[in-house]
Amino acid sequence: MHDLSRRDLLKATAAVGAGAVALPGIMAGGTPAFAEEDLGPSSSTNGAPAKLTGRIVRPQDPGYASASLGWDELFVRYPLVIVFAQETRDVVNALTWARQNDVALRVRSGRHSLEGWSNVDNGIVIDVSELKSAQIDAATRTATVGAGLNQLEAVTTLGEQNFAVTTGTEGSVGLSGATLGGGFGFLTRYLGMACDNLIGAEIVVASGTNGAKAIKADLKHNSDLLWALRGAGNGNFGIVTSLTYKVTPLKSVAYLQATWEGLDDLHGVFDNWQRSAPFADNRLGTQLEIHKSQILLFGVLADGSEAEARKLLESVLSVGNPQVTVQTGGWGDTYAAFQIPTEDEPANWKFFSQFTREPFPEQAISLIRTFMENAPSEDSNFFTQAFGTGAQAREPRGGTAFPHRDALFYSEPGAGWGTRGEPDSGDAITPIAQAWIAEFSQALRPYVDGAYVNVPNIGMAEWETAYWGSNFNRLRKIKAKYDPHNVFQYEQSIPPASR
Repeated sequence: MHDLSRRDLLKATAAVGAGAVALPGIMAGGTPAFAEEDLGPSSSTNGAPAKLTGRIVRPQDPGYASASLGWDELFVRYPLVIVFAQETRDVVNALTWARQNDVALRVRSGRHSLEGWSNVDNGIVIDVSELKSAQIDAATRTATVGAGLNQLEAVTTLGEQNFAVTTGTEGSVGLSGATLGGGFGFLTRYLGMACDNLIGAEIVVASGTNGAKAIKADLKHNSDLLWALRGAGNGNFGIVTSLTYKVTPLKSVAYLQATWEGLDDLHGVFDNWQRSAPFADNRLGTQLEIHKSQILLFGVLADGSEAEARKLLESVLSVGNPQVTVQTGGWGDTYAAFQIPTEDEPANWKFFSQFTREPFPEQAISLIRTFMENAPSEDSNFFTQAFGTGAQAREPRGGTAFPHRDALFYSEPGAGWGTRGEPDSGDAITPIAQAWIAEFSQALRPYVDGAYVNVPNIGMAEWETAYWGSNFNRLRKIKAKYDPHNVFQYEQSIPPASR
């Protein structure tokens, strides 16, 4: 999950009323119950060799180049085969095949893995992005969706029936990936983390010596696994194929955008924002974004009016002379209207994630200004997301592995460069951007702690506790229970506890 605004994709004021995304196969209706035995066969070395099913793409196929490319083109991998699952059985077969043939595997949905860890050279990529379905039960306020939905598809589909869950801001990010790492955005302070709204999942896990099976995880079945999936579920325990959410009625929002030209007002804007927005009405979610030449503030007030939104952000908007626009409308339409096509984004990206529990002093804000004035590209920015006293401060029933609930706000420096679709277009800037991120993040270390697993910090010491705090040892024990052979592993995956 990655939030669209930090990539400079909310500069244009949203035009409320954009059409919702139409999804073939998505329908509204009762949420079906599922039984473990219905979720696919378990295979083992004693059975027949597994066969790959689904939509298979290999290196000799004409669509291989596009099928193997991720959102962040800084990372290029060449998998042996890519399986686009069409149903849960395809995932079971692919995992069994990988185990029988001792082939490295990675799990992929929205392709936004920011260090390229959802792809692998000479291995198998099990892609669930074509598992697109949605069944909404208005009576119970639950929705079961396929793991292939991206955030735009989920928001607009739910919005058609005036429901919502927390998602990140960028529509092309996979819903499952964002949720399983925690997931936050404009509705976080109102509805909690995305993972807080997750009440069940279907997941394919390794079984036996060389097999696989699909199981369910909810508060009654494998509840320890549900706890782990809520914040540490990306590629660590199995392959999630569907997710069931608690959804909340949401008919309309007020969407506010404010722009300050230049950085002269940065101290006043940032300090007023960090001392007010995290403590405002929980219906208000805000993001502040600093660029080389301007400051951007975005706010979404759930079930609120323009007057309310302006009043809640009065202390920030009183600084300088910002250009302010506010629109009201349905959340699905509003969300769809501020999306920018992926092809219009830079090709390469680098980020560093961190949380803050005390307001930034003047020295820290000065550091932000200095680094942003010397940013490697116009697309580079410093992004923040208000937390504070919102709903995310409270854990849901059953708990979660996400530990950063006492944060005042989340922030990250980010750099974007290069032209999408043109190999090597950003090579000259790459070392400059990487050095800038490293120096920026190091300079802020006295004022921040922790990290966000959906925005991994490569090379970070003690990343285990940075992502999961005191929950890491429990996660290792759950890993040992559901993936004792460490089938699901990558550069910063959770290792099983030693027995």
